[in-house]
Amino acid sequence: LRAPFASRLPPLPWQPCPVCVVVGSASRSVDAPLAEAWAERPGAFGAMASPARAEASATNLLPPPTIPKLRSPSCASRREWLSDSDLSGSLEQDNHLKSLDLNHVINLLEETESSNSEELLQALRNVVKRYDSGIPLKELTRISKILNLCAERIQDHDDFIEPTCEILKLYRLPFYKKKLSDEVNYANETQESIAQLGYLMRVPCSEVRIQICKSVISFYHAEPPKKEFEGCQPLSANYKRKMVELGGLAETLVLALALVENQLTEKLWIIKTLQHLSTSEANCKFMMKAEAPKRLCSHMNDADVTGQLLFRSSEVLWNLLENASKEEIVTQLSNLECVHALKEAFTNLLLHGSRHYDRQLRNDILVISTLIAQNPGAPMIETGFAKQLILFATFVEVKSHNPLVKGFKLTYTNEDFELKKLLLNMLTVLAKDLCTVQLLHEGKVMLALFYYVKPHEKPGVLDWSEAQHEELQLHAIATLATVAPLLVEDYVMCQGNTRLLMFLEWCTSNDPFVGQGNSFHGTGGRGNKLSQMRYCLRVLSSVVSLCDEAVNLDLCDQGAINQLLGILKYTANNYKEEAIVLEIQTDILLSLSTLCENDPHRKELFGWEGVDTLIPFMKLDAKKFYGGLGHNRLLFSTLDCLWCCVMGSTILEDYFLEKEGLFLLLDLLVLNQRNVCNQILGILVEFCDNPKAASHINVWRGKKEQTAANLLISLWRQEEEELGVKHDKVGRIVDTKKPLVGSFQACQAVTPMPASCPTVAIMDVAENMRAKIYCIICKLGFENLPGLSARDFVTLAIIRRYLDFKVGEIWGEVCAELKEEKFRPLTPDQEAMHVITQTFENVGKMVVSLQTEMLESQCYQERQEEQKNYAKIQSLHKQKEMVNKSWENFLTRTSNYEALKKAKKIQEKSIEESRAKARQPNTIFHPTDIKNLNTTIAAGRLVTVESTPPELTGGPLADTELALKKLPIRGGALQRIKGVKVLEPFKKDSVSVK
Repeated sequence: LRAPFASRLPPLPWQPCPVCVVVGSASRSVDAPLAEAWAERPGAFGAMASPARAEASATNLLPPPTIPKLRSPSCASRREWLSDSDLSGSLEQDNHLKSLDLNHVINLLEETESSNSEELLQALRNVVKRYDSGIPLKELTRISKILNLCAERIQDHDDFIEPTCEILKLYRLPFYKKKLSDEVNYANETQESIAQLGYLMRVPCSEVRIQICKSVISFYHAEPPKKEFEGCQPLSANYKRKMVELGGLAETLVLALALVENQLTEKLWIIKTLQHLSTSEANCKFMMKAEAPKRLCSHMNDADVTGQLLFRSSEVLWNLLENASKEEIVTQLSNLECVHALKEAFTNLLLHGSRHYDRQLRNDILVISTLIAQNPGAPMIETGFAKQLILFATFVEVKSHNPLVKGFKLTYTNEDFELKKLLLNMLTVLAKDLCTVQLLHEGKVMLALFYYVKPHEKPGVLDWSEAQHEELQLHAIATLATVAPLLVEDYVMCQGNTRLLMFLEWCTSNDPFVGQGNSFHGTGGRGNKLSQMRYCLRVLSSVVSLCDEAVNLDLCDQGAINQLLGILKYTANNYKEEAIVLEIQTDILLSLSTLCENDPHRKELFGWEGVDTLIPFMKLDAKKFYGGLGHNRLLFSTLDCLWCCVMGSTILEDYFLEKEGLFLLLDLLVLNQRNVCNQILGILVEFCDNPKAASHINVWRGKKEQTAANLLISLWRQEEEELGVKHDKVGRIVDTKKPLVGSFQACQAVTPMPASCPTVAIMDVAENMRAKIYCIICKLGFENLPGLSARDFVTLAIIRRYLDFKVGEIWGEVCAELKEEKFRPLTPDQEAMHVITQTFENVGKMVVSLQTEMLESQCYQERQEEQKNYAKIQSLHKQKEMVNKSWENFLTRTSNYEALKKAKKIQEKSIEESRAKARQPNTIFHPTDIKNLNTTIAAGRLVTVESTPPELTGGPLADTELALKKLPIRGGALQRIKGVKVLEPFKKDSVSVK
């Protein structure tokens, strides 16, 4: 096996240890921490080991803008240092180059004395000429060793600077492979050779350092080879980039910045190289370990006549933010030195930058500063940066005498427009830190933001366009929603309530202004004024939610309740159900809830008009509940408004009942939406205090005639199933000691707590719906509840004893806590506690017996019903048998004359026996039967035979007087049919006889 490359290279002779340390006065000035960090490496300059890697935290980052592509640096000629005689060598020289032995060159460099350098230089020229088309991977290790040996001689002989740079230029050429497996076989050697370029930055030579940077940059701007190496195939540029990432070259270059603090040209080349390397996520991780953000930011304001230092440093920071951990970068930048550097750079560019490039760079630095300001530990206030940013954000709207902004004006270019938006966003970020509240007050931020809370006027010649002004207006009002709750006194002094209500009135007016809807804040507001209305209501909601009595009283005195109800109707009638409309309606309902809560007078102001407005919002389609537009939040705010604005006012409660509002609540309860069921049940509990509510609840019917009692009991069962309460298959209690305890509550250990802290059993009352269901059924009564099944009655027995079970559960906790604290009560107290717990356990047993009795009664009733059904079935079968027997008798009489006579005699006998035996004297008896008639049916003296269809003739007796004596079927006398025409062509044999 081949020994590792690092172990095969000897250390430089001028190294005191295997770590590369530059000799001379320049090396002595290197800061000690950097030298120590370099010394900790397992092998450095001579050993060509990878840099040490430190731990770093990982975070997320919003994608910042990408940097523009950099131009590829121009490549210098690789032969400009060679003489004409060297370039015009003979054929023997060419043959010698083809068979050039690199080991011989290495031996020369190791053994030749310093005085005999001409032979070495010629050998190095031959190496450069031999590999002027590229370097094979198998030769890269020896080329790197030659480069290393040349670097050793630079400090003593300047003649080696030129060949060293020429050898470095070879790295800009393609690498070649002879076999497909060379990429894998020589991966470690290639990685170490490229990492060696970073360690060569220790060489105290400007030309070498610059050439190293150019060579590394060429990896990212590869050019196609002009000629190829014989018998080899060039590798792609991605292979070099991959080796750079694996070798940790980026970390070494970041550490090398400490060596060139006073060399501007070399520093710019290194930062330019880092700009290319930072486009890779792997390189960014190495740069973060070397604290690249901190090193770059702290020196971005160093003296620079070219103006590239600040630009390239900010570009590297942007790439790091894009490809590395945002929180780690912000943590590294959150120190006094970095924040102060950002402050100076931003202020200088803002006040003195006049070019388009300066404005863009200024905005980029402000975005980086905004990210740092999001860190609570960033010294934004200590450095004065926060106060300065507040000044720049408000000086246009509020006149300031600060010398920084004296005579300074913003232009109306796109870059200044972006600056204004970024400054407004910075106010929002700074407001999250309560320490900046005083600065916001001193900077008159509220007055500056209220400048935009007014109808938009037509822009002048030198002014923002309508779209830009709208975007700034919406951004300012959105910022106001964050700042206003922190500066209530400033809000009142600026007459915030009046301004907001007047602005809302403009939003619902017929003003011809329409929104452009171009920005993030203008989403959904194109062609209307909904965006302005949304953010204005958001400000109002944030202020009202503070429950400041003076502010809320001022709002109500100015008619805010009626105005908000009017806006609610306006949006419901004039706009479709879109996300922005639903958000507006939600904010209005929540504001009304806060204003009217616990205030009867304001509830009267809410009035019948408010109830009529609420009713349509309660008619929610279940399909829309999770549609994503916000119907669930709208329903929640509607129920909250109902609870706060209607409950507690008898007049409004009665009006709500008249409008069948209670039916709508039960309809919503049927939807079984878990996040609103608890709220609906709470409203129903409050409504049950109204004497008229119970009848409405009992009258309600759902699908399949479901009653309210059945619905509540079903919710109870579902709640206990989710809690894991133990019941048997038919719903009876299993554990009589803890009939209400669920699986989670049973797993909780007994923790002694003071009397002021609620226990698990007490918290259970507020955390689920069972207590509310119990209260509602108590108001309805446990007797004569309609529409209940046997299982409902079994569950109802538990509900009826809910309070007793809960009290017993709490007593059980008291006993368990005493046992846990190892306290023994007095004997009378212990006996009393035993009696109490035993009593509640007996209640559980009694409920179980009652449930068993109910189930047995139900089984008995089911058996009785079953017997009734069987008896009914038997009677049906018997009836069928009698019908069949009657039919058989009829057939017998018609087919057997003797049987017919016998039946006739039996009939006459039964008729005779049914007549009364005793007759009054002097009475005449008229016989009704016909003698010698052999039929068993009742017969009369008159027989009507119809031989012609009555549909044609009107009946056989229609033309006789006898027809008048026949009783009609539908009442009244039978009349002659005058409109019937008798048809002659009918024959006797074609007429049906009935």
